[in-house]
Amino acid sequence: MNILGISAYYHDSAAVLLRDGVIVAAAQEERFSRKKHDPSFPGCAIAYCLEEAGITLDAVDFISFYDKPLLKFERLLETYLAYAPKGFRSFVTSMPIWLKEKLFLKDLLRREVADMMGTHKSGVPPLLFGEHHESHAASAFYPSPFEEAAVLCMDGVGEWATTSVWMGRGSALTPIWQIDFPHSLGLLYSAFTYYTGFKVNSGEYKLMGLAPYGEPKYVERILEHLLCLKDDGTFRLDMRYFNYAEGLTMTNRRFDALFGAPPRQPESPITQREMDIAASIQVVTEEVVLRLARTVHRELSVDNLCLAGGVALNCVANGRLLREGPFKDIWIQPASGDAGGALGVAYSTWHRYLGRERPLADQDSMRGAYLGPEYSAAEIRACLDEAGAHYQELAEDELPKRVAGMLADEQVVGWFQGRMEFGPRALGGRSILGDPRSKKMQSVMNKKIKYRESFRPFAPSVLAERVADYFQLDRPSPYMLLVAQLHASRRVAMTEEEMQLFGIEKLQIPRSDIPAITHVDYSARVQTVHRETNPRYHALIEAFEQLTGCALLVNTSFNVRGEPIVCTPEDAYRCFMRTEMDYLVLQNFVLAKSDQPAPEPDDNWRDDFELD
Repeated sequence: MNILGISAYYHDSAAVLLRDGVIVAAAQEERFSRKKHDPSFPGCAIAYCLEEAGITLDAVDFISFYDKPLLKFERLLETYLAYAPKGFRSFVTSMPIWLKEKLFLKDLLRREVADMMGTHKSGVPPLLFGEHHESHAASAFYPSPFEEAAVLCMDGVGEWATTSVWMGRGSALTPIWQIDFPHSLGLLYSAFTYYTGFKVNSGEYKLMGLAPYGEPKYVERILEHLLCLKDDGTFRLDMRYFNYAEGLTMTNRRFDALFGAPPRQPESPITQREMDIAASIQVVTEEVVLRLARTVHRELSVDNLCLAGGVALNCVANGRLLREGPFKDIWIQPASGDAGGALGVAYSTWHRYLGRERPLADQDSMRGAYLGPEYSAAEIRACLDEAGAHYQELAEDELPKRVAGMLADEQVVGWFQGRMEFGPRALGGRSILGDPRSKKMQSVMNKKIKYRESFRPFAPSVLAERVADYFQLDRPSPYMLLVAQLHASRRVAMTEEEMQLFGIEKLQIPRSDIPAITHVDYSARVQTVHRETNPRYHALIEAFEQLTGCALLVNTSFNVRGEPIVCTPEDAYRCFMRTEMDYLVLQNFVLAKSDQPAPEPDDNWRDDFELD
């Protein structure tokens, strides 16, 4: 049986295909459209999933959509009535698209699918609709390795729920309780994202990365004025300080007065104040998550916890939850945001709607999140020849050694191989790699490769069997969703003078023998690399260790700022030529930048991508 799961029309549209309860393919529309967080109907992602499965839409038994638009419309109406007349501007802004499209989303979906099939709407497979947080919960529990687990979902808002708790057991997934809009941990974090000058639904990870540069000076102010937080982790927001329920911005003038200034303008200099605000909301977020987890553990009396929803991408909070929380183990859906809802609703259709049993396994069923398209040697060669590129094709056993040598020489390498990752993280399928021992690598990759803010940290990819040699982490972290502290033996002691530094001044102080991946608080967002799920990437890091004694690499996503992660060989070559990467590796094809023809003088990535 084939089930097609879809998320669309809000942000991060995606498609997933399950065959008899097994994931065949999953991809976000942005990777094909080249529009970051693309909310449109995921026609390209659907076409890819069908091609990977070797079927057409006629062979799909159910098409499942990840939330219920009528319930969202109900929330919109009730919110307007609750805030009227203040919410009128927001209401009339959102009404046209609802009345034109979203209110009649079932018919819109039928038309979109019918157009793909070249048939009438009556010939479209049956459509099913799950609730938003149900889709999140299903995406977290069903692919997890746990037979029994509590599930905690936290995001901005679905239909009504902003935080929800579920009990997963076997193939059953039971709702326990929820916190409703407008009281939302995700929207609270997004409000501070907006206030510090970053883009909502895109810049939250920047706020998290900025936090270690600051001091949490505003925690009490947040808890006293913005957030009524109970001992059990449940909370209410004082909506007098926020504008998202009634206006077109996240915060208002009362919020500005509380923190003594208007929001930072995007792209303006970041000051110590923004760093302190980031540190403060991060501390508050972690406290809420920890309290909620303790309550869920006490109420449900289970050892394992699954997480999904946008807040589950806060890997700093996840790391604290693993270290300090009451659960023996946690598992986080790698596509925790709305894209993962497509996977969750497909699983819900299989297990909850059709009642199919869930097989038990020792490992999760995400297969390392390598669920996107891959390309043959013939396809890559044709792409390179078309571009007039100069390349060398290496034997399989020669490739890891050659690339390891490039990295050891402090060269930056674009690494494109195997199936593309599903979710926001590059995990060694579509990555840019560097030497973590290099003192200049963090600066070089930020300024000359990624063209992004200098404070942004980079993550390490470490051999799974060697992770405990570098980090205070005793388990796998294959999806780069856990932050761990560096072992004390790896750290470089700071002088008294260095310890007095504040903010961005901390950036230039080497903190360990692997400075390129060590954040200013001695932490790192760790990805463990496993031979079973990515043997080629594992072999590269092994070769690098044999050459240098270092069993990890710097790993960042293969894109420039504002660009989705590359999908095709054409995307990878274009990005390579627009940046100051030294080498590009496409499967077994190796390209040196110095050998390539000069790029077109007017070919600038800023013309194609909006800054995020």
